[in-house]
Amino acid sequence: MPPTEQPEWVLTQRRAIGVHIRELRRAARLSQERLAELSGTDRQTINRIEQGHVATRIDTLLRIAAALDVTIADLVTT
Repeated sequence: MPPTEQPEWVLTQRRAIGVHIRELRRAARLSQERLAELSGTDRQTINRIEQGHVATRIDTLLRIAAALDVTIADLVTT
């Protein structure tokens, strides 16, 4: 398997985490733009994470968790 290719289960889990982040964001009544501001990233990054299109750095997940006032474990538990 080439280094950039991921097994299907990884992609499935990435999408599930993205959906969970979207649910947490909506529960906090935040737009993607506002979450981006609070987490020090941009709206496109938030959108790509929620769609499961990117392998997100742990640093970004930590900042998103802090912005949503949840733990990193809460953020990635699906």
